[in-house]
Amino acid sequence: MTPSSALATVLVDELVRGGVRDVVLAPGSRSAPLAYALLDADRAGRTRLHVRVDERSAGFLALGLAKGSGRPVAVVTTSGTAVANLHPAVLEAHHAGVPLVVVSADRPHELRGTGANQTTRQPGLFGPAVRWSADLPAPDAVPTAGDGRMPSWRTAVCRALAAASGLLDGSAGPVHLDVAFRDPLAPEVGDGADLPEHLAGRPGGTPWTEVGPAAPTVAAARLEDVGRTLVVVGSVDDPQVARDAVAWARARAHPLVAEPFGPADLREAAVAHGPLLLTATDWLDAHLPERVVVVGRVTLSRAVGALLRRPGLRVEVVSEGGEWPDPSHVAAAVHGAGALRVTAEVTRTDEDDAWAGAWWTAGQEVADAVAARARPWGTGLAVAEVLAASVPHGAVLVVGSSNPVRDLDLGVAHSCAGEVVANRGLAGIDGMVSTAVGVALTRTEPVLALLGDLTFLHDANGLLAGPDEQRPDLTLVVVNDDGGGIFTTLEHGAPERAASFERVFGTPTGTDLAALCRAHGVGHTRADTADALAAEVRRRPEGLRVVEVRVDRSTHRQAHADLRDLAARTLDS
Repeated sequence: MTPSSALATVLVDELVRGGVRDVVLAPGSRSAPLAYALLDADRAGRTRLHVRVDERSAGFLALGLAKGSGRPVAVVTTSGTAVANLHPAVLEAHHAGVPLVVVSADRPHELRGTGANQTTRQPGLFGPAVRWSADLPAPDAVPTAGDGRMPSWRTAVCRALAAASGLLDGSAGPVHLDVAFRDPLAPEVGDGADLPEHLAGRPGGTPWTEVGPAAPTVAAARLEDVGRTLVVVGSVDDPQVARDAVAWARARAHPLVAEPFGPADLREAAVAHGPLLLTATDWLDAHLPERVVVVGRVTLSRAVGALLRRPGLRVEVVSEGGEWPDPSHVAAAVHGAGALRVTAEVTRTDEDDAWAGAWWTAGQEVADAVAARARPWGTGLAVAEVLAASVPHGAVLVVGSSNPVRDLDLGVAHSCAGEVVANRGLAGIDGMVSTAVGVALTRTEPVLALLGDLTFLHDANGLLAGPDEQRPDLTLVVVNDDGGGIFTTLEHGAPERAASFERVFGTPTGTDLAALCRAHGVGHTRADTADALAAEVRRRPEGLRVVEVRVDRSTHRQAHADLRDLAARTLDS
């Protein structure tokens, strides 16, 4: 066994012992020792290996696998720019609290700063975005019994998994293990996957402890009772936190407004069209809460931000980790997630009950008005409404950023029947195809994704998979408005800015999505009517396929404005 093979095999062995069941590999030469060790582990049924040729797609596939399974997932790359291509996925994992383990192969330390090919300073490359990092030097010999290097290799992996899982501080997220390898990189002929006895465990044969799920470490003070409290739930990392928010609000009869993420029971317990109610400013003026309790990261609606900045309104935040979301710097108190699980006797007045009842009634009135209106086909809102009504019960929906998620948030009363997954840590459009593939590979329920065309094109490499790779059962619904439709709904899309809009914001590509899918051997169909889309969404996914829905980008701004006007008129009448 070569020194590099020994190091790689020990690291892979400890990843498996620590509970890693999925590893994504982007092939390369310097990472060859890890590739051989991972292939041996995959053939032995100890872990599941996924190979992707594009590092950025590999990173987001690992992200999706970790989000879908709740376990740490490792992504392995070779040296140089390969590592840098993981940065978008690492940033998303950092902000979303996803246990992503980056294992990057590196040149020996003595080659750094010498101009050696494909050599850069990889340690620290991800900066403060990782919870923990380590830099393992390349061994020049196979450790012997009693050698202190081998335990340090295993300890490094244990520390990485503990930090990624948030075992010590409850703050899960990405970690970075940079591992240097010295030639020879290929194993000796005849080498197997079995480790020499002295490399297979702690000295004396003591087994290595597996890393388990994180345990609560902080008991937060309870939230005090305030009669007129509105609960706003955004994107949360742990679905149980969303369920706890529902139970807490329900026990106190507080109205709850939810963004379209997380488990179905969260959205079913929320005020219908809650985000749309917040845009009806005259009605809101007459029904302001005394306090807003914000749970998770609220990332979609400007109306929520405007509400939180209202003078005299008390804002309290419930945070899942060591940091808390408060971009407007208005929070008067911050609580740990445990505050939602504390029960106490609740005292309410008739006025409090009447105020809360007005919120529920208003939501239903707006929902009835939205359902009764004529819905022209060819808008993003229409696509979101048809999809939400057609998604099979219990299915999982992965939703991309920009317009599709806002169409769901604003235009759908309770979103869809199943769990909704999204990359809201940084809310980027990159890597969404790979994220959806990763989620689909971990679930037995039907999995669908709703993406815009630029989001789809940005991760077209997510369609790439070799003939020996597992294929997801996944339907990608791509809303094709040929460009950056989200900008039409913002200030950049105002009519007075039309002269500069198309080139720097509209950015049409004219890409033939059917031809792109054919090139990748992926099924493609067009849904040109609401009935056709509903039928495609109801079909249980078999393999990877794309359903393209073409919409007119110029309709977005007016369609959203008409919906807000409808809500305001309904509540004024």
